[in-house]
Amino acid sequence: MNAYRSHTCAQLSAANAGETVRLSGWVHRVRDHGGVLFIDLRDHYGITQILCDGDSPAFAALEKVRAEWVIRIDGTVKLRDASLINPKIPTGEIEVYARDIEVLGAAEELPLPVFGEQDYPEETRLTYRFLDLRREGLHQKMMLRSNVVRSIRNRMWNAGFNEFQTPIITASSPEGARDFLVPSRLHPGKFYALPQAPQQFKQLIMVAGFDRYFQIAPCFRDEDPRADRSPTDFYQLDIEMSFIEQEDVFQTVQPVIQGLFEEFGKGKKVDPDWPRIAYKDALMWYGSDKPDLRNPIKMADVSDHFRGSDFAIFAKLLENEGTEVRAIPAPTGGSRKFCDRMNAFAQQQGLPGMGYIFWRAGAEGMEAAGPIAKAIGAERTEAIRTQLNLTEGDAVFFLGGKAEQFEAVAGRARNEIGRELGLTEEGVFRFCWIVDFPMYEKTDEGKIDFSHNPFSMPQGGLAALDGDPLHILGYQYDLACNGYELISGAIRNHEPAIMYRAFEIAGYPNSEVDKRFGGMVKAFKYGAPPHGGCAMGIDRAVMLLADEQNIREVIMFPMNQRAEDLMMNAPSEPTNEQLRELRLRVLPKEA
Repeated sequence: MNAYRSHTCAQLSAANAGETVRLSGWVHRVRDHGGVLFIDLRDHYGITQILCDGDSPAFAALEKVRAEWVIRIDGTVKLRDASLINPKIPTGEIEVYARDIEVLGAAEELPLPVFGEQDYPEETRLTYRFLDLRREGLHQKMMLRSNVVRSIRNRMWNAGFNEFQTPIITASSPEGARDFLVPSRLHPGKFYALPQAPQQFKQLIMVAGFDRYFQIAPCFRDEDPRADRSPTDFYQLDIEMSFIEQEDVFQTVQPVIQGLFEEFGKGKKVDPDWPRIAYKDALMWYGSDKPDLRNPIKMADVSDHFRGSDFAIFAKLLENEGTEVRAIPAPTGGSRKFCDRMNAFAQQQGLPGMGYIFWRAGAEGMEAAGPIAKAIGAERTEAIRTQLNLTEGDAVFFLGGKAEQFEAVAGRARNEIGRELGLTEEGVFRFCWIVDFPMYEKTDEGKIDFSHNPFSMPQGGLAALDGDPLHILGYQYDLACNGYELISGAIRNHEPAIMYRAFEIAGYPNSEVDKRFGGMVKAFKYGAPPHGGCAMGIDRAVMLLADEQNIREVIMFPMNQRAEDLMMNAPSEPTNEQLRELRLRVLPKEA
């Protein structure tokens, strides 16, 4: 017999009755019934009930064990009485009568319980993550993640892709976030960078002629933390293909992702219709470039109904260039109580409020209510209702100004309205491709910079780069699912002349491009195929599949909100010897 077990804690069944077995695991729970002990023994696979009474030579030793001790049990498999069968676990028909015990690892008093799913402070959970991971819910999420990664690999191989690994220590590359820099001991004063993504390498793999590449790639970005984003490192499904156009990427990716969500989505519907929505339309209709299409509400520009109206706030606002009034329809939201509640929501988001109109039954039929309806009059109010296809019992909310100043709040208000009114569909994954991203944006300092991936091909090629930079669109695309960005990608700029010009517009002279991206530019001068691809965040995909709101719940050893590893005490101070070897000096914190 194996030194520690003949079976796992999920293997035994009625067919094993009478057998002598050996099990090892953690003491999940102890129940003392006055001379009879019941112990739930847990391992990675499941739970088996252990029985011991005063007639057993193991009884005295078993009386001393406590929760989370690691023990080995030798005993005999017995059938449970019919009334005591537990159908919730695979071993529910049997129990093991203990005859011998060995303590393999005693446990001190626990800083957090493993039995049950009690809510404990995150600081405690992350400090003792090795204990937190023993809890069934979190343990199952880690197994979900493992199975998702395995399924992705199988699906990509079956789709004709080959897996290659790219370097972890490399050069800095602009990917939209701060790099983690690594000082070089052999080259004092110079630094490597941890890759924000394998972007340049996967493009070079295409130049090298490998055609279809994928990788479950670790990526490193020094970012501010969010609930749906790790502040330090994450994993992504990285994909690149040669001799393709944008539509080829969509057709290749959809079966992989749709199949993955059908396999692990716990029975939720996976809508096969993945619409293409232009970036500017996504912002207009949903206030976000990662819209939640489970919510049917579409916003609309209603500026024309307020121009020259008696509602002075909007009428005067619209006299300024670049302003608009946007409407958020609220089907079934036609009550003053609900309208006041949403107005308060807008104020909580930092806006003065949201104007509204709602329609209710009146003495002479349906009537419009609210200060705005009175101010603009019946004709304009009716025109708004007709444009938005609203009726009695419905409402509409208004926000005005420059879109960039209110759009994000409008998007959140749309989500809140959909949730409050029960309009947002449950039990479904709805995807959409966001396309036609602008290549460039204007920074707060008035500088033209890349708005997305700098290596993307502009729509229209070199000729398009002679126009207004803010009107240039790129072959860039994101995949959104239920309000989260799941995939980002692009058709790449593989022609040196176009690349030089594209970077020149963003303020990078040719010499800087050669210095920072010399390897890729040089490669493109020796025959580069048209190519493109995308990357999917593994952590975020698992978060969606696990129906979690916090990405740390699906990462085995996550950082906290301050980008600290409480378990390993990182980041930590280097020793003086380490600093001398790297010829570095740490400056004191500024007061």
